[in-house]
Amino acid sequence: MAAPSRIRAVLFDLGGTLVDYHDFAHWTELARRCFVPVEEEALAHAFVEVEKETDVREKPSYEEFWRRTLERAAGREVDAASAARFLGLSRERPGFFRLYSDTRRCLERLSADGRRLGVISNSSSEARCRAILHGTGILPFFERVVSSGTEGVEKPAPAIFHRTLERMRLAPAEALYVGNLAFTDAVAAREAGLHAIWLNRAGTGLGDDPPEITSLLEVPLALHQLEGTAPAPRAAGGRAR
Repeated sequence: MAAPSRIRAVLFDLGGTLVDYHDFAHWTELARRCFVPVEEEALAHAFVEVEKETDVREKPSYEEFWRRTLERAAGREVDAASAARFLGLSRERPGFFRLYSDTRRCLERLSADGRRLGVISNSSSEARCRAILHGTGILPFFERVVSSGTEGVEKPAPAIFHRTLERMRLAPAEALYVGNLAFTDAVAAREAGLHAIWLNRAGTGLGDDPPEITSLLEVPLALHQLEGTAPAPRAAGGRAR
């Protein structure tokens, strides 16, 4: 039996995977300005619930996502106009983005291993993605940044994965995709022919359909397992050579 081929590139989702964009305190304030009284904890809980419910092949619009979230948090109906006003207010202030504590260490290890890196994001534009990556100090790690807003196609459609692979001159089997949504990221990437892992930060890491991890620090080991090789040796002090 032929040995598994080397995975040459690792592609990542952006928000919720590499960077944390959840600003529930600010979103609570905006909801109240739209006459939708919510509590921060209720909004955070509703966001997670609706995100899971809408992680499907036919995804609702961003406006509809927020209408449902606000409605769930407030415990009453919220009309489309209120949801649109909420989104309009949220766009008036630059977004809140910070690196997860495991992001940079993961990227450094993958780069040291000679992996090529890229981003595929459902977002407003490639320029916006690059601004976020630049602002958080990790843009230099990435060879390719692809945004649904610029491409006119979004995950879970296979086309956005295939376009990225074509531009990087990679076969699907040579790439691994990592994202925080089970269907939109992991299942969709697998259906497009890539290797895929679901980053479930709130999970147990025991799921295998799709394969599940709880930290980006698990990505290098997952790669070696997919390739059927032992983990690379580490130098004294824990840094990869």
